[in-house]
Amino acid sequence: MEEVNTGNEIPPNMTIYINNLNEKIKNDELKKSLHAVFSQFGKILEVLAFKTLKHKGQAWVVFEDVSSATSAIRQMQGFPFYDKPMRIQYAKTKSDIIAKADGTFVPRERRKRHEEKGKTLTPLHPSVEVLISLGKKRKDQHDANQAAMGMNPAYAGSYGTTPPLSQIPYPGGAKSVIPEAPAPPNNILFVQNVPHDTTPMALQMFFLQFPGFKEVRMVEAKPGIAFVEYGDEMQATVAMQGLQNLKMGQQNLLISYAKK
Repeated sequence: MEEVNTGNEIPPNMTIYINNLNEKIKNDELKKSLHAVFSQFGKILEVLAFKTLKHKGQAWVVFEDVSSATSAIRQMQGFPFYDKPMRIQYAKTKSDIIAKADGTFVPRERRKRHEEKGKTLTPLHPSVEVLISLGKKRKDQHDANQAAMGMNPAYAGSYGTTPPLSQIPYPGGAKSVIPEAPAPPNNILFVQNVPHDTTPMALQMFFLQFPGFKEVRMVEAKPGIAFVEYGDEMQATVAMQGLQNLKMGQQNLLISYAKK
């Protein structure tokens, strides 16, 4: 599947073609990061990226509708993705998944044997519904483990620390839980509702756009949350205001100051 930039000759469609991608990034990591970055524009049906030499530095993202693809091209053109500005246009050819849906799919001719040799197709990125389903299963299991240890699964706990006394069940019987006051402004942000398949590098690409960014830390034992550190409180505040409720997949990021 090769793309030739024909400018305005390519009609708007649901698939976008991206090139000038960093060729050093592993294929699976590339696809996950692309999904995380572009899911804010609409539902993604699949992300295509291949390991073959002639397809390196390229990818295709298939949206559910044309308007999502159009928004993605307009807003992400030139976006620094793994230190290289993305070049984006509508795909020249219709993706198989769209062709099958509208009844125009024609099986591709079998490629020559020497082209097939060594070619490996990576699994397609699962649909958003599957990701959410898997995420819920992992969360349910995690909550069950916390409940078995006498912990409130709803408490996120900064940096994996022990919950405060107000969150620990009272051994003498029922005890009301005292709501905790929000953390005071500081240079570390607490991010919730992060899609469970999001990598630290994919999340970082949003936050490093703001001055003072230092690092993203994700807690492996607690999927769905992350901590983002900035140089000072003001820089963290600007980033929080700029990215609050950012849509990733079917979820909106919830950002607050982290408890120290």
